[in-house]
Amino acid sequence: MAAADSEQIRRRYDRLAPWFDSLEGILEGLLFRRLRKKLWSQASGGHILEVGVGTGKNFAFYPDGARITGIDFSPKMLEQAQRKRQRKQIAVDLAQMDVQALDYADNSFDTVIASFVFCSVPKPRRGLKELYRVCKPGGQVLLLEHVLSSNRFMDFMMNLLNPLVVKTLGANINRETLKNVQACPFRNVYTDPASSDMIKLIRAIK
Repeated sequence: MAAADSEQIRRRYDRLAPWFDSLEGILEGLLFRRLRKKLWSQASGGHILEVGVGTGKNFAFYPDGARITGIDFSPKMLEQAQRKRQRKQIAVDLAQMDVQALDYADNSFDTVIASFVFCSVPKPRRGLKELYRVCKPGGQVLLLEHVLSSNRFMDFMMNLLNPLVVKTLGANINRETLKNVQACPFRNVYTDPASSDMIKLIRAIK
């Protein structure tokens, strides 16, 4: 890793933070917002962890009555989230943290949730195992992720373009996140029927 990889990606997200919402504005309006809402509609329990809180794009979907903790490894992204939290009066505890080494005890959260995060985690299976660890038995991990296409031509193009995308944006477009989740010791893993070839809604039960 690692530390070098994480630091490099952190710097890229720090650089993009002030313009991040604008950069994804069109896709957010056309597609991502609807998927985020669907993802968060499944969140349950008294204590929820959002991994990769970013600029606070999911604040609008937080369920009432739950204690919510949001983490991100980019301090500049967290600054944006803190401003939005204050502006919109959102009840969430924010902290800087790397998903690959969470500072939480085992079995801490009823739901652990992340959207478009594991494209930029240097060691995704390590991060997913951390989500499993901090999730309570019987709890759930909810993920919204873009993944490598099953189409052979798209697969080829995504792998070809991936180094350029990582260099400019810090995100991988060729991750096989569903397979990585299935490699963890979750009791059950489901994909939402509404998932597309390249965007997956995943629910994993511990």
